[in-house]
Amino acid sequence: MNPLLQIFKTKHQTAPFSIVKNEHFKPAFIQAIASAKEEIAQIISNNEVSTFKNTIETLEFSGETLNRISSIFFNLNAAETNEEIQKIAQEVSPLLSDFRNDIRLNKSLFNKIKSVYDKKETLNLSTEQETLLDKSYKNFSRNGANLNKKQKDKLRAIDKKIAKLKLQFGENILAESNAYQLLITEESQLKGLPESVKEAAKILAKNNHKKGWLITLDYPSYIPFMTYADNRNLRKKLAKAFGARAFQNNKFDNQKIVLDIVKQRYLRANLLGYKTHADFILEERMAENPKIVKTFLTNLLKKAKPAAEKEFEKLSDFAAKDGVKKLEKWDASYYTEKLKKELFNLDEEALKPYFKLENVLNGVFTIANKLYDLNFKEVTTIDKYHKEVKTYEVTDYFGNFIAVFYTDFFPRKGKRNGAWMTSYKSQFKKEKGNSRPHISIVCNFTKPTKTTPSLLTFNEVRTLFHEFGHALHGMLANTNYPSLSGTNVFWDFVELPSQIFENWAFEKEALDLFAKHYKTNEIIPIELVTKIKKAANFMEGMSTLRQLSFAMLDMHWHGENPENYNNVKAIEIESFTKTQLYPNVKENCMSTAFSHIFQGGYSAGYYSYKWAEVLDADAFEHFKENGIFDKKTAHKFKDIILSKGGTEKPMVLYKRFRGKEPNVDALLDRAGLI
Repeated sequence: MNPLLQIFKTKHQTAPFSIVKNEHFKPAFIQAIASAKEEIAQIISNNEVSTFKNTIETLEFSGETLNRISSIFFNLNAAETNEEIQKIAQEVSPLLSDFRNDIRLNKSLFNKIKSVYDKKETLNLSTEQETLLDKSYKNFSRNGANLNKKQKDKLRAIDKKIAKLKLQFGENILAESNAYQLLITEESQLKGLPESVKEAAKILAKNNHKKGWLITLDYPSYIPFMTYADNRNLRKKLAKAFGARAFQNNKFDNQKIVLDIVKQRYLRANLLGYKTHADFILEERMAENPKIVKTFLTNLLKKAKPAAEKEFEKLSDFAAKDGVKKLEKWDASYYTEKLKKELFNLDEEALKPYFKLENVLNGVFTIANKLYDLNFKEVTTIDKYHKEVKTYEVTDYFGNFIAVFYTDFFPRKGKRNGAWMTSYKSQFKKEKGNSRPHISIVCNFTKPTKTTPSLLTFNEVRTLFHEFGHALHGMLANTNYPSLSGTNVFWDFVELPSQIFENWAFEKEALDLFAKHYKTNEIIPIELVTKIKKAANFMEGMSTLRQLSFAMLDMHWHGENPENYNNVKAIEIESFTKTQLYPNVKENCMSTAFSHIFQGGYSAGYYSYKWAEVLDADAFEHFKENGIFDKKTAHKFKDIILSKGGTEKPMVLYKRFRGKEPNVDALLDRAGLI
């Protein structure tokens, strides 16, 4: 009996990871696709007049089992993968691509949806129902429903190809990251590294049956080395290895895959009547079209570039005192950290004892309680996919069940780099019941050692706050339909809840709740808090320029005609012309490891980080006006933004919360750029 095809009889119907085997997935996908097709066939064969209920709502709730299996499988493929899972992913992705197109290209189904859509003015629908109807219609009209048979066949082939290319892209980066190891056998070469980093490197070497200290391309190993190691040659070696992932003309090379993906996306957009992939994507974003995005990025560039150039000159002068004639990329973190320490007397290592992982996690729980009356209780009865995962029941002020929350914090071989929030089950309302969500955050923080707990850098604290902000968006969802629930919002709006939550990490009132020395329990001293606040805008010009360079590269790949693109590195150099500060490294390439846009959902959307920063800076001003723990403001944010998901247009929701449109000056002021 395949557990994936049964009703989960676990508490809260959570995924029964311990009894799910790899061999269950493919048969479960095949059966669930067949069942979902049956549900679609019933909608089509219904001889009654098409209505919102028997067509739009029924379609919305079809394929529930398939959605559940997909979320379990693809989340495992990101956080706990292996060769067998990757092979299954390559096999089932084309099946899923075909299935999606079987629905979206079904003329009979589209006609039924269109008949409801055409009379929407007479249906007396709620705002949420109108949004669902509009989204359902566009999901078909924007994805080929109006094409002829020959064009539909071409679209199917493109979608199948893109699905496989994206998977291969991610697998290649993981393989390249896992393959590289820097073994150091002389302790003198570790000069500058904090003791905790050296200890972690020694444990890593021992676990890999090696003598010495092992440095890898996983963030908790790579970033501290690049920040603190005095040995410039080793920093250079490691930085080049990191920048060369999937750019080495070997079997894991992503250059052809990048070119294939952008060209297939362009062909797809053209087939659907759009000028570029960016035109297709941005039609359903707050930004609306590539011109608006490019203007937004150009205006920010004008503000940030002069500041960035001054900062770079200052950093170069500082490094020159150390004998560095030309500042290179492998010098960036090292000298930035040294200069910050000199200017603000702020040492990241001095901060870390106040940011024990468990304390920071309890801190975000406490802040969520003070703002939104949420309670988090760790439970051991919920099944998990790895022993390091922890599970929590989330309840409200009255003890009502709100969500299941999973945390997964440490790097391991089968887990991709970075940090993300995801969902195993969306929230929705059906048959008078409110089915609550299962939300997860996945990060890559330094593991505890025998002598030291997991201590976070302040950057990692921000990362945890960021992903928890996304998690709140998922947990507090309160909509009728799963496709409009939680983080199912316009992509340039989805970062608002995550980025606004980062602001609390800078406020003394919030830091006092959790920033306690792991040995003495002493609350973080006010002078350190002041330094954190002062250093918040340190190198902000360069940081903004870096983000803009990524967003502009994304638009270069997706907002132009790529038919004549044949050299990934050349395109990248051309794109970085306006934002480049450091000399180019010919052995390195950003695009071949740019997972956000070639594997994740940020294609033609990377600008949304800066776009949402405008929203979050402006929105947090509102909190500060009333007090950062003001219940009235918090509940307004919860009720208008967090709980509403994608039920209304983002700007409508934002203006309802803020009383006005966002002001870019709030961001520029916070960043010290005006």
